[in-house]
Amino acid sequence: MEKLPMTEQGFVFLQNELSRLKNVERPSVIRAISDARELGDLSENAEYHAAKERQGFIEGRILELEDKTSRADVIHLKAMKCDVIKFGATVELEDNDTSEIRTYQIVGSDEADIKKGLLSVTSPLARAIINKAVDDSVDVSTPNGGRSYSINKISYV
Repeated sequence: MEKLPMTEQGFVFLQNELSRLKNVERPSVIRAISDARELGDLSENAEYHAAKERQGFIEGRILELEDKTSRADVIHLKAMKCDVIKFGATVELEDNDTSEIRTYQIVGSDEADIKKGLLSVTSPLARAIINKAVDDSVDVSTPNGGRSYSINKISYV
């Protein structure tokens, strides 16, 4: 069974979503199905069909989250002491073409949000900078063409 790397925050986020789905959403949709059944003919009952569709989504997501949390490999960043980039690192990169500086944290796929600076470990940029050190340069192939970056800082927070 393949482990899924994630930060502590990402693991807590998935656990909270799973708890909400099991303890709030699931009972709510069960009540909605029950209420819709009382309205009569199920073949023409839009409320019933919508509730059943919602129930299918919730149950599918619960199974997905249970699988992911059971395979979680939670990386404890405070214990990390590295001079190279590994999972969980916060990295300051400088675009060699534009001199633009950006900061990213390398996180699990479920945690990624580029607008918040959370870069998926499976992204081309993250794969290119893993195991690199400060002052290294990397070239990355992107859908918009090649980019070149210099690594200015690495930290584990």
